[in-house]
Amino acid sequence: MVMRQYLLTYSGVVFALYLHHVIRAIEVPLDLSQPPTITEQSVKDYIVDPRDNIFIECEAKGNPVPTFSWTRNGKFFNVAKDPKVSMQRRSGTLVIDFRGGGRPEDYEGEYQCSARNEYGTALSSKILLQVSRSPLWPKEHLDLVEIDEGSPLTLKCNPPPGLPPPVIFWMSSSMEPIHQDKRVSQGQNGDLYFSNVMLQDAQTDYSCNARFHFTHTIQQKNPYTLKVQTKNPHNETSFRNHTDMYSARGVMETTPSFMYPYGTSSNQIVLRGVDLLLECIASGVPAPDIMWYKKGGELPTDKTKLENFNKALRITNVSEEDSGEYFCLASNKMGSIRHTISVRVKAAPYWLDEPQNLILAPGEDGRLVCRANGNPKPTIQWLVNGEPIESAPPNPSREVAGDTIVFRDTQIGSSAVYQCNASNEHGYLLANAFVSVLDVPPRILAPRNQLIKVIQYNRTLLDCPFFGSPIPTLRWFKNGQGSALDGENYQRHENGSLEINMARKEDQGIYTCVATNILGKAENQVRLEIKDPTRIVRGPEDLIVKRGSMVRLDCRIKHDSTLKLTVAWLKDDTPLYIGNRMKKEDDGLIIYGVAEKDQGDYTCVASTELDKDSAKAFLTVLERPERPRDLELTDLAERSVRLTWIPGDDNNSPITDYVVQFEEDKFQPGSWYNHSRYPGSVNSAVLRLSPYVNYQFRVIAVNEVGSSLPSLPSERYHTIGASPEINPTGVRGAGTQKNNMEITWTPLNATQAYGPNLRYIVNWRQRDTRESWSNETVRTTRHVVWNTPIYVPYEIKVQAENDFGRAPEPDVIIGYSGEDYPKAAPTDIRLKVLNSTAVSLQWSRVYPDTIQGQLKEYRAYFWRESSLLKNLWVSKKRQSVGFVGDRPRGIVSRLFPYSNYKLEMVVVNGRGDGPRSEIKEFTTPEGVPSAPRYIRIRQPNLETITLEWDHPEHPNGILTGYNLRYQAFNGSKTGRTLVETFSPNQTRFTLKRTDPISRYRFFLRARTQVGDGESIVEESPAPLNEATPTPAYTKNQVDIATQGWFIGLMCAIALLVLILLIVCFIKRSRGGKYPVREKVEVLDHEDHKVDDPSFDYSDEDNKEPPGSHTSLDGTIKQESDDSLVDYGEGGEGQFNEDGSFIGQYTVKKDKEETEGNESSEATSPVNAIYSLA
Repeated sequence: MVMRQYLLTYSGVVFALYLHHVIRAIEVPLDLSQPPTITEQSVKDYIVDPRDNIFIECEAKGNPVPTFSWTRNGKFFNVAKDPKVSMQRRSGTLVIDFRGGGRPEDYEGEYQCSARNEYGTALSSKILLQVSRSPLWPKEHLDLVEIDEGSPLTLKCNPPPGLPPPVIFWMSSSMEPIHQDKRVSQGQNGDLYFSNVMLQDAQTDYSCNARFHFTHTIQQKNPYTLKVQTKNPHNETSFRNHTDMYSARGVMETTPSFMYPYGTSSNQIVLRGVDLLLECIASGVPAPDIMWYKKGGELPTDKTKLENFNKALRITNVSEEDSGEYFCLASNKMGSIRHTISVRVKAAPYWLDEPQNLILAPGEDGRLVCRANGNPKPTIQWLVNGEPIESAPPNPSREVAGDTIVFRDTQIGSSAVYQCNASNEHGYLLANAFVSVLDVPPRILAPRNQLIKVIQYNRTLLDCPFFGSPIPTLRWFKNGQGSALDGENYQRHENGSLEINMARKEDQGIYTCVATNILGKAENQVRLEIKDPTRIVRGPEDLIVKRGSMVRLDCRIKHDSTLKLTVAWLKDDTPLYIGNRMKKEDDGLIIYGVAEKDQGDYTCVASTELDKDSAKAFLTVLERPERPRDLELTDLAERSVRLTWIPGDDNNSPITDYVVQFEEDKFQPGSWYNHSRYPGSVNSAVLRLSPYVNYQFRVIAVNEVGSSLPSLPSERYHTIGASPEINPTGVRGAGTQKNNMEITWTPLNATQAYGPNLRYIVNWRQRDTRESWSNETVRTTRHVVWNTPIYVPYEIKVQAENDFGRAPEPDVIIGYSGEDYPKAAPTDIRLKVLNSTAVSLQWSRVYPDTIQGQLKEYRAYFWRESSLLKNLWVSKKRQSVGFVGDRPRGIVSRLFPYSNYKLEMVVVNGRGDGPRSEIKEFTTPEGVPSAPRYIRIRQPNLETITLEWDHPEHPNGILTGYNLRYQAFNGSKTGRTLVETFSPNQTRFTLKRTDPISRYRFFLRARTQVGDGESIVEESPAPLNEATPTPAYTKNQVDIATQGWFIGLMCAIALLVLILLIVCFIKRSRGGKYPVREKVEVLDHEDHKVDDPSFDYSDEDNKEPPGSHTSLDGTIKQESDDSLVDYGEGGEGQFNEDGSFIGQYTVKKDKEETEGNESSEATSPVNAIYSLA
C-alpha cells in the first residue's frame, strides 16, 4: 500500500503568513514623522538566573528616533548613577552586569520603560523582575515510620520554596525510582500517598527530591524508613500466586476514604485560559479506583485528560463554561465514597477591542476604542503620553467617553500616544495607540512590478501595501480593464491585499492596484502566473525483500515544466544519504544489495519553489534468522533427552523449521550431523539417542531467506552402551583375482556402534554344499578369501559385535569368487551384406562352462583391409562392436562402401576377452560418394564466374560424374535453378553472368552408379563495385559496361596513356636538355646541382608531381605505391641497350634521393606519368 501525504504548498504558507496583514491596521512608513511605538519588551513576570547578567528588554520605533527612560517601583531609575547598569545603544534595553560583583537580589522590583519623541510617549508593561531561588533543604531528622500492614500512609515532602517552584520526584537513597501505581502515587503537592501499606514496601527507603529549573540542581531530603507490622510474618513468596493476597496475609479489607482533599466537598478557583487540575487520592483495602463526573453535564472530552492513575483530572484552557461542580468517585469491592469540588472560573482582563493607531488628516474625525472583559469586570483608565488623561493639558478636539476617546476636527500638532489600562484584582492589560495627524499623498509601499507565482486552484494574496493621509481608497484592475475587481472569486481587504479564493488558469495576467485620495494617486502592477501542481503520480509501495537483493522504489512525478523540480528521499523522516549501494534516478530509487539497516520508512519528496508533494512506503528486509541461544538439556534418559532453546529474532521472516545437529567425540570429533527437524513453532523437543555416544547438540533456525548461524553447543551428554542393533549394509563378494573372493561392506557409523571395540564377524561357505561356515573377525571393512574355485557362488554373512554383545543374526548374501578368461570362441560365424555400410552376423554360442565367469557380451573385431578403388590408401585400424548378453546374432554398421573387410569374434566376461574365432572376409558394395572436398569460386571480371573443385574424400565407388545445380539471387529474389552435368575427371567450370550485380548459389554433388552423394554449397562473393543490393534492381536495367560508347571511350583513354608512356621513354633516353657528351661533367657536379643556379637540366626531371610530398630528408614520395616492379617488371638496370647511360644515371640519382629512406625506386612508366603531370 502506498501511504500518501500531500504537504501544505508554499502558497498556502504564504497565505497563512499574510493573514495577520489582513487584520493589522495600516502602519505609517518610518520615513514619515510619527510618535513612538513599543516593538519588544520583556514578559510581565520576569524570573532571571542569578548566575547571568540581567537583560530587561525594551525596543521602540518612531520618527524622530525615540529616547528611553526607566522607572523602578514607580520612581525614576537613573541609569547613569549605577556603574553596573547600562542601556544598549539606540535601544531601551537595560543591561545589569555582575561580572565585577554584586547581588542580583538588589535589583529586584517592578520596572517600566518609556519611549518618547516630540510627537508623544509610549509605555511598556510593568515588568516584575525576580531572581530565581533554590534554597537548601532544612536539616531534619526523620524517625523510623512504623505502620500496620493495610493502613494508609502519607510521606510528606515539604520542599523548600523555590522560584520558580521545583519539580518533585521520589527515589530511594540508592537513586532507584519508586514504583508507582494506583496504590502508591505522588500527589500534586509532592507528598507520597499509600492507599494501603504492604509488607514489600519496607524493602526500600523513600527520599523526596527537588529539581530546580535555573540552577539544574537536585536536592534530596533525608530518606524515610518504613517498618511494617504484619499479622502473618510468612515469606512473601508464599502468597505471590494466591487469589486473594490480602485475606491470605490476614489484612482486613476496608472501604475507601479520602486522603486528599479532606471531607466530602471543597472549592477551587481557577483563572480563565489556564489549566484546571482536580485531584482525589483515596485509601482503602484493596486500593480503590477513581472515576470523575461533572454535575449536570458531561466532561469536555476535547480538552480533558486523566492523569496519575485516574487520580487527577486536567482540563486545559479553562473558560467560563467550565465552572460547576465536579465530583470524584473512589470505589473498591467494599464500597465507594465521593468528593465534590465546586469550581469557579475567574478571569484577568482580556481584550474585546484593543485600541489601534489612528491616522487622521487635518480636519478629520476619529475615535480610539478600548474594550476589555474579565471577572470581576475590569476598570478602564486612559493615559496620554504616559500621564493620566485627567491631568493632561486640555484638548478641545478630544472627548473621553468611558472606554472611547472621540476626536473631532483634528489639526496638525495634535499627535500623541494614548495608553489604555484595563485592570482587575487578577491582573491588568496595557495598550499603546498613537494619534498622528498627517497630510500625505498616496504611496505604494510594495516593490514595483512584482511577479507572483501560484499553484493552480490554491488561494493566493496579491499584496499592495499603501499609505496616505487621508487614508486612500484602493482599487484593483486586471489587464488594464476598466472595471474594478471585487466579488465572486476576488476579495479585497482593507490593507490593500487582493485575495483570490481559487487561482485558475484564466486568472493569470497583470493586476494593477491604484490608491487614491484628495492629494493624488499611486499605482503598482503585479504579474500573476498560474502553475500546475506538483504531484507524485506513482509513489513507492510497501515492499518485502530479501537481504542482498535489489529493490526499486518508484517516484514518478508530474509537475509544471517551468518550475525547477527537486526530488529528495527521506528515510525514517530524515534525509537519506545516497551511498555506493544506492542509485537515485529521475523516477525512483534503486538500492543494490539490500542490508538490514535499509529497513524503514522511505519518503519521496518532490518540491518546487511553490509547492511539494510526498509519498511514503515501508521497506521490510527479510534476513536469515538470528541463531537460537541458551540450549538446555533436561529429562535425561538412557535413549532420549529433552533439548530446549530460546529462538532468535526471525528478522521479519517467520521461522519455518529448526534443525537439530549433533557431534560426537569418539569416531569423528568436530563433525556435525543432522539429527532431526522440527516446525518453527517448537522450541523444545525430545531427541532419540543411540547408546554409547558422547553427544553435543546445536540448533539452526531456518526461514524463507535461509539458515541462521548454528547456536552455541549444548553441554555434552554421554549415553550408556549396548550391543549393536543392526548389521553392516552393502555386503558383497567378488573376486579380484581368479583364485580369491573379496568381501566388502559399509561399516556402522558412530551412532550405530552402541559400544566400544566395534568389530565384524565375517562368515562364508560355498552355496549348495554341506560344508561348514568359515569365519573371521576383523575391524576393517573388507576381508579376502583365497584359494577359491573359479567363479563359484558363496553364501556370505557379516555380523557386527562390540563389548556389550552381538547384533541380530544377519541376512545371507550371495557372492562369487574370481573369474578367469573364457576358454572358447564363437563358432559357425555367418555374414550377410545388408547394404554398402552394414552386414549382419550369426554365430553359435559357447558352452556356459567355457565362459569361466559372468558373460558380458559377444564382441566382433573388424578392420578395413583395402578399397576396391586402385591407389586409394585406407586405414586398417581395428574397430569393435559388442553384442550384450547371451545372443546369437547382431549387425555391424558404419562400414565404408566398396571396400574389403576382415572380421573375427570373441567371448567377453568380467576378466576380459577369450580366444579369437577364425577370420571372416567380406566386401561391401558401392555406395554414394561423400561431398567434394572443396569448391572455389573466382570472379576474374564482371562477366564470368569460375568454379574449381576437388574429388570427394570418400568416393565409395567408381565416380561417374558430377551434378551442379545453381541459381542467381539478388536480396530476397531468386532466379530459376539451372543444372550442369560433368564427367568424373572434370573439376572446373566457367559461368557466363547474365548481369553484373546478381550473386549465385551453387550445389555440387559427386555421382556413382548407386546415385548422387552429399552436396557442398557455396555462394559467389559480392562484386567489388557492388553496394548492398536494392529492391530497385531489375533484369532490364542497362549495363553501362556493355554500351558501345563506353567501350570506345575506354579505348581512347588507353591509347592516350600509351602515347604518353612512349614520349616519356624517349625523353628519358635523351637525358633532358643536356647532351651526352657532358655526362662526365654532370656526374662531377651532381652534388652541387642544387646550390648552383646555373646548372642546366630539364625542369621536368626535378618538378614535384601533384599528389606528392617532400619528406624530412628532401626526397619526394608518391602517394601511390604502384609500380611495374610489383608486377614482376622493371628494377635496376632495366634498359640495357641505347638507354644504358640513362639507366645508370637514373639508378644513381634515385639511390641518392632515397638514401635517407633506405629504399630505391627504379624509373618506371608510372613515375614518368607523375613527372609529366
